[in-house]
Amino acid sequence: MSHQTNMEKSKIGVLLVNLGTPDDPSRGAVYRYLKQFLLDPRVIDINAISRNLLVRGIIAPFRSGKSAALYKKLWTDEGSPLKFNGYKLTEGVRSILGNEYHVELAMRYQSPSIEASLDKLRKAQVNRIIVFPLFPHYASASTGSVHEAVMKEISKWQIIPEIHLINSFPTRPEMIKIFADEGRKMNYKEYDHIIFSYHGLPQRQMRKGDITNSHCQRKVDCCKELTTINQFCYSAQCYATTKALVEELGLKENQYTTCFQSRLGRDPWIQPYTSDILKVRADAGDKKLLVFCPAFVSDCLETIIEVSEEYYEEFHEMGGEKVDLVSSLNNKPEWIETVATMIKELS
Repeated sequence: MSHQTNMEKSKIGVLLVNLGTPDDPSRGAVYRYLKQFLLDPRVIDINAISRNLLVRGIIAPFRSGKSAALYKKLWTDEGSPLKFNGYKLTEGVRSILGNEYHVELAMRYQSPSIEASLDKLRKAQVNRIIVFPLFPHYASASTGSVHEAVMKEISKWQIIPEIHLINSFPTRPEMIKIFADEGRKMNYKEYDHIIFSYHGLPQRQMRKGDITNSHCQRKVDCCKELTTINQFCYSAQCYATTKALVEELGLKENQYTTCFQSRLGRDPWIQPYTSDILKVRADAGDKKLLVFCPAFVSDCLETIIEVSEEYYEEFHEMGGEKVDLVSSLNNKPEWIETVATMIKELS
């Protein structure tokens, strides 16, 4: 009877994980972040010697200063939006789930670390752990990296609890509605064109995910429909998100474009590139663009700076007038409720 009582008091552990952010906008902190991030073999998937030479010898030293300047523009009194939105999301989910759960936030890179947050769950003596990477779309470089880091850390434990790893949620209805409602607040029908801009990835990483070696990039529209054979393909999941948003907003085919941003290096990445689409729309005579970034559940450098400032400047130089960003999910009450609901469904 005593054992049963103790079991009834056991909590379910929840680990919410986002990508990460420098601890502060100084060059040193940004350098440490870039080094940890880009040395991950799932992020730059080349041989270890080349990766270390590239990151330690070129990217981190030369990019950290420029990136630090951008992070200083991004930083608020509360710190990095990605981190403070993460903490507010965590607090909100805790409040909804109550005492039966123990919820912690972690970042794949920098702090709070996966190791430290998992240790809190272990010390809380949870009887199972739900790992919730805050990425709607699966990619080896994001969700896959989180899963690997979690499993590597837990493998050191003497007692390994039951673990549930969330893979992706590209068409989650509640998420789609929140993004669509944000677009409605922006009076999306008043814009000349809608852009759905997702974080990009190298094409080679897409091909590696095709275990049949028979589908990926074998035809032009291989990602346009989500099927059994490409169900875990990042690009196909992004197009599925666009399709869901288009249906929710009632857009016609000529009113929107799906594209990919944040390209790094010379290798071909998923196309079309967002920067190229800006030129296409400028050449078409568009003046006002509205941009959704559904790959990000929190506004961050890639949305606030890359879209709202850099893409605006590019489009303005081409004769455009506006590039407006649709706010991400951040710590909106509806998003907090959605995350809590998804966790309950797995409990």
